[in-house]
Amino acid sequence: MVRRLWTYAWPYRGHLAAALGAMVLFGAASAGLAYLIKPIFDDVLPNRERVGFVAGAMLGCYLLKGVGSYGSTYLMTGIGQRVVRDVRNQLFRHVVGQSAGFFTTWTTGRLMSRVTNDVHQIQQAVSSTVGDLLRESLALVGYCALLFYIDAGLALVCLTGAPIVVYPLLRLGQRVRRTSRRSQEELEHLSHITAEAFTGHRIVKAFSAEAYEVGRFREASQRLFRINMKVTGAIAALPPLMELLGGVAVAAALWYGSREISASRLTSGEFASFIAALFMMYGPAKKLSRVNAGLQQAAAAGQRIFEMLDLHTEVVDRPHAKPLAPLGHSLALRDVGFSYDGIEGERILRDVSLMVGAGQMVAIVGLSGSGKTTLVNLLARFYDVTDGAVLLDGVDIRDGTLSSLRSQIAMVTQETILFDDTIAANIAYGNPAASAGAIEAAARTAHAHEFIVALPEGYATYVGERGQRLSGGQRQRIAIARALLTNAPILILDEATSSLDSESEGLVQDALARLLTNRTSFVIAHRLSTVRRADVIVVLDHGRIVEVGQHDELLKRDDGIYAKLYEMQIFDRVPPGKPMRAVDDREPAGSFGGVDGEAGES
Repeated sequence: MVRRLWTYAWPYRGHLAAALGAMVLFGAASAGLAYLIKPIFDDVLPNRERVGFVAGAMLGCYLLKGVGSYGSTYLMTGIGQRVVRDVRNQLFRHVVGQSAGFFTTWTTGRLMSRVTNDVHQIQQAVSSTVGDLLRESLALVGYCALLFYIDAGLALVCLTGAPIVVYPLLRLGQRVRRTSRRSQEELEHLSHITAEAFTGHRIVKAFSAEAYEVGRFREASQRLFRINMKVTGAIAALPPLMELLGGVAVAAALWYGSREISASRLTSGEFASFIAALFMMYGPAKKLSRVNAGLQQAAAAGQRIFEMLDLHTEVVDRPHAKPLAPLGHSLALRDVGFSYDGIEGERILRDVSLMVGAGQMVAIVGLSGSGKTTLVNLLARFYDVTDGAVLLDGVDIRDGTLSSLRSQIAMVTQETILFDDTIAANIAYGNPAASAGAIEAAARTAHAHEFIVALPEGYATYVGERGQRLSGGQRQRIAIARALLTNAPILILDEATSSLDSESEGLVQDALARLLTNRTSFVIAHRLSTVRRADVIVVLDHGRIVEVGQHDELLKRDDGIYAKLYEMQIFDRVPPGKPMRAVDDREPAGSFGGVDGEAGES
């Protein structure tokens, strides 16, 4: 782990060299201050000699020590900030690049904990902890050199007990690492509970579950408290241990030093300087005892970070992938099979074959769990097929680059995802270089311009987290405008009009009709009016295509699944030529409106 972290620090080795220079200056100046005690006792106090020189030397040492401390702290903190920025950027890039299945396994709170809390521990290690380790170690080296310069025998007597503290220091460090990892795991769980409660606040309030959520949070917080207290206990045991060792060293110095002074082998000034250096060593030694604990905490965080970086579920370009040409003739699925973990017995799709001509509209219907959402996810390579192939004009999409494939696809889903940004930025999300005129034109086509200009800030209005400041119909029209602006030749609609009131649905349906024009579209059907307009209706059942045809043709099959699904619907009797709308949006189990985005298909 240390070697891997060093790779992030290596680009800033120039800053590190400058910081080491400042630390050497700090250590030398610290030892110099201790040495100046000797002339004070031998010359200045008894004889008033060299007063100016000693006073000036002390001021100079303090100045150099301050410069060394400031320089080393500033430079090491800068290195730490740069390293943590690089690690966090790489970790975020790595997580965002994972497959869709990855995000069904890892919760938002857990991922946020890795990106924020764990990386923060690394920052503390690289900037503060490592800085203290180097700076205080160099100061100890300076003090030790001074002790041996004054009296090597006395230095050996005083430092004999130093190795005794190494074993408990290592044992306590191991305990700190174990408990720190548990602490980070509990903090991760706490983040998960917090994210769930905040994002699901409407359900929490609807079911009066505030007390329940507070109880969950309190229990997790209590577990984190107990583990953190174990970490604190281990860390707090180190300074008293160091202090006891220091007391033994001072007692030994007094006993041995008094004999040396009596024998005139040591002056009072030398002994005072020696004792001063010995006392000055206590501060760095105490810090170093805590440094080990900090390093162990960072080691636990680093292990979790690198475990995440070593986890690969990405859908990536093949080594010699080439850009795919725009769809010209057909999009086909050939004997496609898929399972999330590659297990044959848990296949979501089996032997799916379908040919769709350019410009055709395909409606995909079936019960919940039949594989509808999984099928359209394979078209965009959110996952790679387990068997068979998806072909774009005869070319396996895995042989093309992801960017060239996804640039040809626009999606409008049941759960409209907007970002906490302006309306204009959300519409231009797939085309950031779009002009204001193009954004407005897309909004007009999607019937969104009218409500946008009525807002206080117009297109500069912030929509809030997940677009919560807008109604469901408004969010859907923004999503349709976003899809229109990308002008992609392939369109995927996944239950795009579910859960809308009749007025919003009418506007959204009209906007969708404009969006579907001259595009190859795959529509997971919710409304019968949408299904009837399709060129081809595909009926899925338990991951297989069981029927393909048009509405009237499929209804004639009395024993067919489509006919049975049709019988389960209750529709208005409307005059010909008007869109048909469901009388009751609360559809029975087994209707077209089954949401694959839930359960096991998202």
